[in-house]
Amino acid sequence: MDDFIQDGFGTSPVWGAFVAEYEGEIVGISLYYDRYSTWKGRRLYLEDLVVTEKLRGKQIGKKLFDATLEYGQTNNYSGMVFQVLNWNEPAINFYKKYNTKFDNEWSNVSIEFID
Repeated sequence: MDDFIQDGFGTSPVWGAFVAEYEGEIVGISLYYDRYSTWKGRRLYLEDLVVTEKLRGKQIGKKLFDATLEYGQTNNYSGMVFQVLNWNEPAINFYKKYNTKFDNEWSNVSIEFID
């Protein structure tokens, strides 16, 4: 948790976020950071878009997503990229409303440096 706080609120933040509150509690978050593409330049990477289950369907995710899109547009990013699990039909249907492009050519690959 200390790394999370330092990485977001320290002297050199590496991520930013929009949060949604309801009755004094955080009920949603859009967490993003910079990414760079050799071919497309600065891209905004949406790491997480999460809304508590009991408040889904109340436009909270839409407001968070729209705020993130606006941030990317007003800060001169060339676009926004993110991942969605292929079985998460509600999320896929949500993103399709935004004229998104789903890419079936790339596979997700990762290497872990920390246990």
